[in-house]
Formats: sequence, structure tokens, C-alpha cells
Amino acid sequence: MNPEPFGARLRRAMDTRGPLCVGIDPHSSLLSAWGLQDDVAGLERFTRTVVEALADRVAVLKPQSAFFERFGSRGIAVLEAAVAEARAAGALVLMDAKRGDIGSTMAAYAATYLDPASSLFSDAVTVSPYLGFGSLRPALDAARASGSGVFVLALTSNPEGAEVQRSTAAGGASLAQVMLNHIAAENEGDVPLGSVGAVVGATLGEAGVDLAVNGPLLAPGIGAQGATAADLPRVFGDAVRNVVPSVSRGVLKLGPSVAALREAAEREAAELASVVK
Repeated sequence: MNPEPFGARLRRAMDTRGPLCVGIDPHSSLLSAWGLQDDVAGLERFTRTVVEALADRVAVLKPQSAFFERFGSRGIAVLEAAVAEARAAGALVLMDAKRGDIGSTMAAYAATYLDPASSLFSDAVTVSPYLGFGSLRPALDAARASGSGVFVLALTSNPEGAEVQRSTAAGGASLAQVMLNHIAAENEGDVPLGSVGAVVGATLGEAGVDLAVNGPLLAPGIGAQGATAADLPRVFGDAVRNVVPSVSRGVLKLGPSVAALREAAEREAAELASVVK
């Protein structure tokens, strides 16, 4: 039996739990704000608290791999446990790793995050297409085979991204639009939602590209980076129903109280649900 595609599972999760994605970003200043040491013990306490508070109620949890990798194998062990526990509680796990390479190296990255035999197997992973969209083929094929998803960087929320992503490709379209066109082709015919998504920052004001890709649109930048729920219809237009708004510090700053984390996530989810519909 073929696994249920990520796009279908995400649509159901968003419709039942709301559209919110919460990042798990245990950077040193946030650990300190929680009264934790910037070490593996602090990392584990932080991560387990977030998973305990939110995995049974938000649609997506998005661990940022770099904050775990910095502690070496012990940090990766914490990440492995978080992925397993979050998925067991019903959250979809989007691994924010932004991997991009070619050939066998891309295939190895795909095996790490998109092979069910891997200890880091996730529901989806972020990837960078700027070695050419075709370089992502091992990840795209692995995701389809395992029922996972891939989120492709298109128009990111950082201001430096524009010099590459807004540049003109052959044929006159922006490089971001070329990537979005490829994503739309990957999702053609998929219902209720394709499993190849795009990362499009909520801070853009107006996207200026065609976002009708029949796939999810991960929208970072809400909260600390300046965007709000009210900005989403203007940025995403008719595609707003497929937006997965990502909030990290706006929720995580309320820790280490489990109750406060849950209340913050509920507020964010309610506000986002009023516009992402």
C-alpha cells in the first residue's frame, strides 16, 4: 500500500488543528531566557518542553537542525528523540535543514530526512534549489516514495535573499518564479494539496510572483521579523488558504511554562485561522 501523501496529511492537520507551524529554535539566547544552560542538558530540557506543550495540538513543528547540530552527536540524539515524540503525538514534523547539493550527496541528504528507516525521518524537509531545481530530484523522488514533503526555498524572509531570488533568469522571469513554476509542475493533479511546497516570506509586502503552485506555502517572518497575520492576504492573495504560517519566538518566548506556551500557540492559531481560510 502506498503511504498517504504529505499534502493530504497536511491539509487534514491544518483543517483540524489550524494552520500554525511553530519552530523549535533552541538558540543560546532563548535557552538563557528560559533559565537554562547553553549545553546539551539545556537543549534537551527546552526541546522536550516544547514538544510536550505543543505536539498534541499544533499542525506542524519545525525544528531548526543547526541548533542541534552545534552540539554534535549528543545534539542530534536530542533531535532524533524530538522528531519521534512529536510525530507520535500527532504533529507533522518539518525539518528545517535547507539542504542543497547534487547527485549522490543530495541522495544522502534525502535518505537522512525522507527515508522511513532513518532516525531523523520527518514528514517534510526544507531544501535549497539554487544549484538548479533538477538537483533536488533525489529528494523529490524520495519524498514521493515515502509520503513525505519537500519545501523549496523560493522567496525567503531575509532581505539578502532578493539579490538572488529576484534576479532575472533566462526567459525574463525571476529566479523565484522559475522555481515556483517547477513546484507547480511537480504538484500537477495532486489532490487535495500537492506535497512539494515553497518557502515564501510573510515579510515581502507583495510577493510579485504567481503562487498558484497547488502546494503548501511555508510563511516565515511572523512576529519577531515584523510580519503579522493581517499581512498574509496581501502577500499570498488567493493562495492564502494553503499558507502554513511559521511562528517561533512569538510562542517560544513564553516558556518554560507549558501552560503559557500552549496559551501563546492558541492565540497565534486563532489569529491566523481568521485570515488563512
